[in-house]
Order: sequence, then structure tokens, then C-alpha cells
Amino acid sequence: MAKWFYLSLAALSGAAMALQGTFNAALGKVVGIWESTLVVHLVGTLTVLLIMLGLSTGFSNLAKLNSVPWYAFLGGFLNVLIIYTLVRAIPQIGVGNATTAIIITQVLTAVCIDNLGAFGMKKYEFHYLDLLGVALLAAGARILLME
Repeated sequence: MAKWFYLSLAALSGAAMALQGTFNAALGKVVGIWESTLVVHLVGTLTVLLIMLGLSTGFSNLAKLNSVPWYAFLGGFLNVLIIYTLVRAIPQIGVGNATTAIIITQVLTAVCIDNLGAFGMKKYEFHYLDLLGVALLAAGARILLME
């Protein structure tokens, strides 16, 4: 049962990503790409701050930042990269095409991370059926991207 709960959370994240890209692209059309990227991060920062204050979680865990591996800080850089590239791509190729490209590369990258146990993640054994899954996903993507 717990597995379905977490799969549902991941699916919710996927829907949120498609909506986020759409909203960010709409914002970028009006205020510009870099400006929209900044606004998105400011709104996100404010949101997290309000949630932390509302839940009274405190900020004491921030004292542990010096023990975080260096690569974990790249998430902020990647957030900027993701927002910028989506704001650039979505108006040109559409939400569906952009999301298809995201999903394909996201799955390929995730399979590699799982297989290697990279960046401190739990290592999951690679199965050749994984290749079939990725191939079918790629075939479906090709169909979606056809004009």
C-alpha cells in the first residue's frame, strides 16, 4: 500500500511539473526569461518560509549545512537551469513535446543513477527489462513528437 502512496506522490509531482512549466512560460512571455526565473525562485522561497513558519519546524537543521556533500548544492543551480530551459522551450515546441523530452531524459538519467547508486542513492540492480521499458518509452515519445 505504501508503494502506491509514493507512486501517487510521484505522479502528482509529474503533473505539477507540467503545470509549472506552463505557468513559468506564461510568466516568461510577459516579464522575460531571466526575470521569470528570479520571480519563480522568490515565490518558492517565500512559500517554503511560510510553510516552515506555519509548521513551526524551526531552522536548526540549517546548522548541518557544512556536512552536506558539495554536489547536493547543485540542486539550486539545476532549478535555475530547468526553469530557464522550460521557459525557452515551451513557447517554441509546446508543453506536450517539452514534457515528453523531459520524461525521456529524466528516466534515462534516473536509471543510470539507480544502477550506479550515484550521489549517495541506494543502488538498484539493473535489469534488461529496464532497457525494454526505456525503448518503449522512447517509441511512445517518438509517436508523440511526430508532426
